[in-house]
Amino acid sequence: MKIIVDTCVWSLALRRNTVKKNPFINELKNLIEEIRVQFIGPIRQELLSGIKSKKQFDTLKLHLEAFSDVELEAKDYELAAEYFNAARKKGIQGSNTDFLICAISSRRKMPILTTDKDFTNFQSVFPISLHLPRG
Repeated sequence: MKIIVDTCVWSLALRRNTVKKNPFINELKNLIEEIRVQFIGPIRQELLSGIKSKKQFDTLKLHLEAFSDVELEAKDYELAAEYFNAARKKGIQGSNTDFLICAISSRRKMPILTTDKDFTNFQSVFPISLHLPRG
């Protein structure tokens, strides 16, 4: 089963000063080795945004080229907007990218690997599942 890896997990793994024994980093490594990582364009954009050095940007961009993006459809964006509205009615906030991740997860039955606690709140409103680090 493919797993959507959220931006926060990628960021954690790509930082130089991160503790390498983090279970989310280890799980990301395992998922990459198992060819189970699912990537979407908005996560690619978030990861590449804000990088100050052109050299770092180009290096990261090159590494991320190993992962192809899920082709998104109008239905994904429409469901993300529905999720945004449903969450808002319940007083739950999130980013447009978060709701798009939830829509893709729900429509395509792919769990999400994330450290973002907002997704636990989203679970109370949307039919998404979270992938937790093994072991």
